[in-house]
Amino acid sequence: MADANKALVVADKLDNWVITLGKGISSCYALLIIVIIVQVVLRKGFHAGLISLEEIQWYLYGTGVMFGMSYAQALNTHVRVDLFYNKFSKNKRHLVEIIGIIFLLLPFLSLIFYHSLDFVYDSFRTMESSAAPAGLPYRWVIKAVIPLSIGLLYIAVISRLYRESVLLITGESKDAI
Repeated sequence: MADANKALVVADKLDNWVITLGKGISSCYALLIIVIIVQVVLRKGFHAGLISLEEIQWYLYGTGVMFGMSYAQALNTHVRVDLFYNKFSKNKRHLVEIIGIIFLLLPFLSLIFYHSLDFVYDSFRTMESSAAPAGLPYRWVIKAVIPLSIGLLYIAVISRLYRESVLLITGESKDAI
């Protein structure tokens, strides 16, 4: 186990970094709750909801979800279909993880990241804003969450790939963090 622990120091540091960022970004949910309460009070109490508050809700929720993916990956608490996986040996589990990451997840993330760059650039270039008259300007800011969060997820996935490879080679089992 000592060999695996020494080899996994890099993966642990990457995972800790992703988890720390995830915890920081998760504060957007507290802000989201406040915005929702204000919007409900304005709408129900004063019959005056604000479009900008509605859009801020979407932005905060989207930010939390997008960055939450890397947090879940770093903690290995993401959703997976465990129909057969739980019955596999440790080495077979590591192998399934490695194959899934290399042939499914990394190509998918690469595609999303690549195409999101033009998406954000076009929004920035045109200074896209909300279609609603009282909506928020600078829509490129929320669109920039896509490549940023996918980039962070990519780092978490590379860390997982490294971890699974080390554990397969050493024949040991150790979860993230």
